[in-house]
Amino acid sequence: MQRIQDKLQNNKKLLSIYFTAGYPSLEDTVPILESLQENGVDMVEIGLPFSDPLADGPTIQASGTQALKNGMTTTLLFEQLKDIRKTVSIPLIIMGYFNPVLQYGVENFCKKCQEIGIDGLILPDLPLAEYKEHYKPIFEKYGLSNTFLITPQTSEERIKQLDNASDGFIYMVSSASVTGSQSGFGNAQMDYFTRIKNMNLNNPQIVGFGISNTETFKAATTHAKGAIIGSAFIKILTEKGLNGISDFVKSIR
Repeated sequence: MQRIQDKLQNNKKLLSIYFTAGYPSLEDTVPILESLQENGVDMVEIGLPFSDPLADGPTIQASGTQALKNGMTTTLLFEQLKDIRKTVSIPLIIMGYFNPVLQYGVENFCKKCQEIGIDGLILPDLPLAEYKEHYKPIFEKYGLSNTFLITPQTSEERIKQLDNASDGFIYMVSSASVTGSQSGFGNAQMDYFTRIKNMNLNNPQIVGFGISNTETFKAATTHAKGAIIGSAFIKILTEKGLNGISDFVKSIR
């Protein structure tokens, strides 16, 4: 968790990259992480593929389907990451759905994350009430930050509740759509970014959904601490493999 806090206190705007573990090839997880760090990415969200991804657009869904076909599992991901802190020092967050975590056992999952050096989790379908009642002590026991998502439709009361339950950053979904489905930000979205900034929340915000190039990265980070790129990065992996990582990251910065 401290690695995330250190990054959030940095003066620069943060670039976070999402990719699906086990894609394009099963053994690509660690080489992708090492390349992202080498090319100056600030934080990485490692996607744990799941068979029923509710919020993911076609690009991320396809990568998850292929990763599962490749043989990716929760157990295998942990095996792949067991020595990751020997080569990678930037914050690493596992993002996925709650079902695989529940299947693995929440405490076992969190314990494994701590052993490996995972800094936090993003589980969009884990309700706030469930988290607070059943799982918050477990996350805290193993030093894991839990990140909640907000959208333009989330009420101010709800946002404040999520903010009070958070200890890292707020994942600010740019619109009520799936990932990879938009190419820019309109006035309504920019007004939303401004409105959230003016709430003066305890936790900084990082914008996700709809960031694919330097223009959208700059727009998203005008009023937020950073931005997350997922679908656009996975498209590069699909088209160019790991050889496309360096040029892609440079094109964003």
